[in-house]
Amino acid sequence: MATRESTRNGAARNGRRTNGSKNGAGTGASSKPRAGQRPAGEAVVKDVALGSGPGSLPGLAAAKLGAKLALRPQALAKRGLGLAAELSKVAIGSSELEPEKGDRRFKDKGWKLNPAFRRVLQTYLASGQALDGLVSDAELDKRSDERVRFFTSNLTDALAPSNFPLLNPTVLKAVIDSGGLNFVQGARQFVTDFSSRPFLPASVDQSQFKVGEDLGVTPGAVVYRNEVFELIQYDPKTDKVREKPLLVVPQMINKYYIIDLAPGQSVIEWAVGQGQQTFLISWRNPGAEHSDWNYDTYCQAVLDALDAAEAITGSDQTHLMGLCAGGTIATMVAAHLAATGRQERLGGLTLAVNVLDTSKSTSADSFLDEATGGLAMIESARKGYLSGKSLAELFAWMRPNDMIWGYWVNNYLLGQPPPAWDILYWNSDQTNMPAALHRDFVQLGLENKMVEPGGIEVLGTPIDISKITVDSYLLAGIADHISPWEAAYRTTQLIGSEPRFVLSTSGHIVAMVNPPGKDKANYKVNESNPEDPGDWLKTATTHEGSWWPDWTAWLGERSGKKHKAPREPGGNGYPVLGEAPGTYVRQ
Repeated sequence: MATRESTRNGAARNGRRTNGSKNGAGTGASSKPRAGQRPAGEAVVKDVALGSGPGSLPGLAAAKLGAKLALRPQALAKRGLGLAAELSKVAIGSSELEPEKGDRRFKDKGWKLNPAFRRVLQTYLASGQALDGLVSDAELDKRSDERVRFFTSNLTDALAPSNFPLLNPTVLKAVIDSGGLNFVQGARQFVTDFSSRPFLPASVDQSQFKVGEDLGVTPGAVVYRNEVFELIQYDPKTDKVREKPLLVVPQMINKYYIIDLAPGQSVIEWAVGQGQQTFLISWRNPGAEHSDWNYDTYCQAVLDALDAAEAITGSDQTHLMGLCAGGTIATMVAAHLAATGRQERLGGLTLAVNVLDTSKSTSADSFLDEATGGLAMIESARKGYLSGKSLAELFAWMRPNDMIWGYWVNNYLLGQPPPAWDILYWNSDQTNMPAALHRDFVQLGLENKMVEPGGIEVLGTPIDISKITVDSYLLAGIADHISPWEAAYRTTQLIGSEPRFVLSTSGHIVAMVNPPGKDKANYKVNESNPEDPGDWLKTATTHEGSWWPDWTAWLGERSGKKHKAPREPGGNGYPVLGEAPGTYVRQ
């Protein structure tokens, strides 16, 4: 096992780039990051700390923008003349402006072939380009620039011609085909969607799924329950199983079954099928009466689950796997065990789409300061929890074209029902966050104490994540907008072991739900972890297919010998309390 003697600084993050104008400004036609910008949403701890949608007015940042531009009349004049020149080209049909490749809002051929619609689209693109250029000309400080850009990006996305019925050729075709019934059906759907929170267009047909029947169906049993969580032990599928079990610590946002979707798409099902004894924590959906649940509460829950897994299997070591924010809790537990001389209880640590070092801010972070963080904590303290519905609105505004405006057009303008997709059903199955845990996440996001030796205490013990020396496996998604892979990669420079860092295709969720046999799936690995993530990527090796077999092979090498599979779940003081998926996931 390779170790490091001291904590190292997080790796620098390389900005993602997209095609834009000659000066580097984007077209305003997409919510993708513009040149040199970070995507909106880096560390989930910073996202949840806000507690409300970040699409609000940029306030002081807007005033700074106005003041800066007032001192640069030449820049204003230049942008105005440039816009006028481009609009002249649009009018005579010589403009070459086009939406970014893959922008689904403008996939209808009418946007290109019909002269009127083409001019409407090009006018929109030219205006967005000019607005983005003005922000660049203002040369604001980093935080103000990100705040203003996030607002202007949301504004231009909202004003896209595709969102208006008379300007969208697809909608006009639907009016002709249905005789206007699309608007009647859309109005009904609108009333349904906005009758209660979250105030968002429905993204999924919820009538098509039921937990325990369509989702979360891998066979197993609840073998332990307390006020905070239920522990599920999954039935073995092989005659022999690995000696050291796996304990999965899901995120505290939404339900656990993102890792146990329908058969064939379940990470749990795959791990069990590879002979891995598998346990999983199913968190309770907290209410106001659980307002005092904090980091310690959840870390103690993981320790309780470890006790149960060890007693049931007879193993003195367990693999720990943390997903997203659950990865932060799992890391705290590992560091706590290291600080108390009990790290040998862990056979390994897997962190999936998780960020520990929150020092590199993003557009979302530009809205998180002491004032907004304090207001968010006051609000959650008043209720006793941070509403999962508020979190749903927040995450939707992080990607408005994908999560809001696309469904606006589909549901209300076209009058079509939302799709039936298991991942989107999970996404809409919100849970709350206790006020104390929310407070802890806010403070962690503001102060970034996780990376400082002794910066935080867990169960009364100052922790140092550089003391985590067990073998580790880190998974990130190359298109993750919540926990960008460059931010997740920084963990390789912080913990004491030399992790196996794996970069999967797709974004935050699909990077995990990436079963073997999936078209175009691949993952990247590297034998070394240089400080700069860009250097890692340059020398990484690409492997076709899913990362799941790579991970279970890694687990298998560290899970001891195989022995006969247990005939029934539980035992040694842990009786079966019911069948999986249990009761808490149905709350």
